[in-house]
Amino acid sequence: MAPVLRLVLLQARRDRGILTAWILGIAGLGYAAAVAITTQFAEDSDRTALMALAAASPAFLFLRGLPDGISSGAVTIFQGYSFTAVLAGLMGSFLVIRHSRADEDQGRLELLGSTAVARTAPLQATLLLGTGANAVLVLAVAGGFIAAGLPATGSFLAGLAVAAVGLFFMAAAALVAQVMPSARTANGTAAALVGAAYVVRGAGDALGTVGPSLVHVAPAWPSLLSPIGWGQRVRPFTDTDLLPLLVLGGIAAVLAAAAVALRSRRDMGASYIPASDSGPARAGATLATMPGLAWRLQRGSLASWCFTTGVLGAIAGGLGPVVRDALAANPTLLEVMSRLVPGNAAVVDLFTTAMLGIAGILAGAAGIQAVLRLRAEEAEGRAELLLAVPVSRARWLAGTLAVAAMTTAAVAAAAGAAAAIVLTITQAGGSGPGEVFAAALAHIPAALVFPAVTVLVFAFASRWAGPVGWSALAAALVLGQFGELLGLPVWLQDLSPFRHSSAMPVEAFDPAGALLMGAVAVAAAAVALRIIRTRDLAGA
Repeated sequence: MAPVLRLVLLQARRDRGILTAWILGIAGLGYAAAVAITTQFAEDSDRTALMALAAASPAFLFLRGLPDGISSGAVTIFQGYSFTAVLAGLMGSFLVIRHSRADEDQGRLELLGSTAVARTAPLQATLLLGTGANAVLVLAVAGGFIAAGLPATGSFLAGLAVAAVGLFFMAAAALVAQVMPSARTANGTAAALVGAAYVVRGAGDALGTVGPSLVHVAPAWPSLLSPIGWGQRVRPFTDTDLLPLLVLGGIAAVLAAAAVALRSRRDMGASYIPASDSGPARAGATLATMPGLAWRLQRGSLASWCFTTGVLGAIAGGLGPVVRDALAANPTLLEVMSRLVPGNAAVVDLFTTAMLGIAGILAGAAGIQAVLRLRAEEAEGRAELLLAVPVSRARWLAGTLAVAAMTTAAVAAAAGAAAAIVLTITQAGGSGPGEVFAAALAHIPAALVFPAVTVLVFAFASRWAGPVGWSALAAALVLGQFGELLGLPVWLQDLSPFRHSSAMPVEAFDPAGALLMGAVAVAAAAVALRIIRTRDLAGA
């Protein structure tokens, strides 16, 4: 046990900055949501109106969660729990992959394995570190809620509900790390599981049954398939139920034990889904170009991202008519909704707009991931070998940047195409397929800003490209989703590129915003191409 504890300390030292940022960011988001509710919705009447508004809008239910009363704590959970749970899941997933499959790919675990350390010791240490990080997260989230004026007992239960989701996905990622052949595929799969849990929870909430008071919504059965949906059922500030915590903790323990068992039977560098080594003996002509090489390296990721957003678009198209019919069957709810967006067709448009907005965020994430391939190539020494041939650094960067831009556009377009096709098949009403597809494309200029900013940071200092790129996306999401709720200045909210995307088909297309975001992306990319010419290559 002593070697495992020493490895825990070693891993904690390596991750002290990253874990601190994750924990403070998640707790800070919860604190900000609690302060906004307790200050801007201090009266019961204000919170009642907010919950009635949310219950009348399936898009709100999909994005936020379930209304469960009008207390300040209950409204805070509605506004922020889903987002904090997603962040906790990503924190645990990336932590495990970083210290398992990534360290294996880079040879660190092979060096460690040459000492008198058990094969499973590094994974056990990572699971212990992740458990400790989630325990600290409980205290941080609870402290933020208490500081905002929420009840102490409910605050600690809310922290447990967030951390339980983090533990679940930490254990799931440990299992994924044993199955997948590389850190890249493991990270993508683990992140996809978190995203799928959010989408499934959203679908269950959007199809939920609205109570007579319009401030309570009972989820539909799909939310039972999501760990985030289970965590939401804790209801820390109303009728508390501890069973979901036990379920999530029990499943996490089983998954972690299975991951350790698989690791004990797996050779170093091997995987239960082997990497494909087959291919032609000679490379095609396209691999002689930098864009061709970048495309060959990233086409698998592009297909995965397009499939994910395609499923999201199909859900938008499939749930649109279901939501419309559910509202039509509830006259009271329909009356509230009609004050916001008149007509049944507009209800479908509102839901579609919200889903395509999520697709725009995923498009930005896909672009960031594509650019970060440059960092991996540089840190692992492959870029140095590639640039030993007559290829300029600017051409090397431009090839990957072109693929990143194409990836961003394709991911958004996949969501729009799927939504348009399914809405046409279901005859849901609302806007036509062409306008729905255009609504997805309207998010591309804002999404392109994120890979452009990431590549600009990469050109200056490659090791900061990942933290800055993902932090920029998270900050833009917070400003876009919570800016008005937090009462932030308009100029600060406008720093989010998503504020300049046209919310089609509910809103008209704004060419000025699209041109501004496109200009920012082009300018950042141009500066990066100039800077990379003189920067030395950096190591890991």
